[in-house]
Amino acid sequence: MTDTATPRKLARPPHDGSAGEELACLIDAPGMPAGPTGLTWLGGFKSDMTGTKAEALAAWARGAGRHLLRFDYYAHGHSSGDFRKATIGRWREDALAAIDALAEGPQILVGSSMGGWMALLAALARPERVKGLVLIAPAPDFTEELMWKGFSEEIRQTLTRDGIYREPSGYSDEPYEITMKLIEEGRNHLILGKPIPLICPVRVLQGMTDPDVPWGHAMRLADALASEDVTINLSKSGDHRLSTPEDIARLVHTVETLLGEIEA
Repeated sequence: MTDTATPRKLARPPHDGSAGEELACLIDAPGMPAGPTGLTWLGGFKSDMTGTKAEALAAWARGAGRHLLRFDYYAHGHSSGDFRKATIGRWREDALAAIDALAEGPQILVGSSMGGWMALLAALARPERVKGLVLIAPAPDFTEELMWKGFSEEIRQTLTRDGIYREPSGYSDEPYEITMKLIEEGRNHLILGKPIPLICPVRVLQGMTDPDVPWGHAMRLADALASEDVTINLSKSGDHRLSTPEDIARLVHTVETLLGEIEA
């Protein structure tokens, strides 16, 4: 079994004028035989692969004998990079590179917040590999729908003039550095404005008191998905983190149940 305390490094080629970078990855592979469905965790914006939900899923995977891949995107966690140069496209390519190089077997992608968008983009790029999605407060198109459209005119002017806006964060003492490059490049990857041609089963966990990704956003996603096998589990008191013991239990149960359905 890989030592999950020591991240392995996945080399990435030069990109957009910058030198090659390294992605930090953790693998839980407790002797899984070839064939069973593996899991990949895709974290959220400015989060890392050792957050509460990711660690809980890893502990479950080790006990259940499931291969689980976790990684930090460019400029996140233990991965290298300059956050001001980061884009949705770059993070999408990180996800695909990690899955292609390190994931084992057919996949269920488990994506949280921005990771939900990354999971959807990865599933669209690798439909033959991805057998199901579990999405936690998924935030597809958030750079446009939840940032740009929600920004005041003053903030938009700051971004247009300076190329960067430092947004106060409820999750960190440091503000989030939102760049105009992030907003503009994100428009190349928007998926909610038309049908999303995914037919795999999709399970969504969403809090109704989420201040960052309103629960109506999950409903809009469900409506856009081509798959008929889509369910949404709404927690009336749930926030954006969905990291309480009850939330974690719900996540694990959802993953277990979907694995059973896929492998039945």
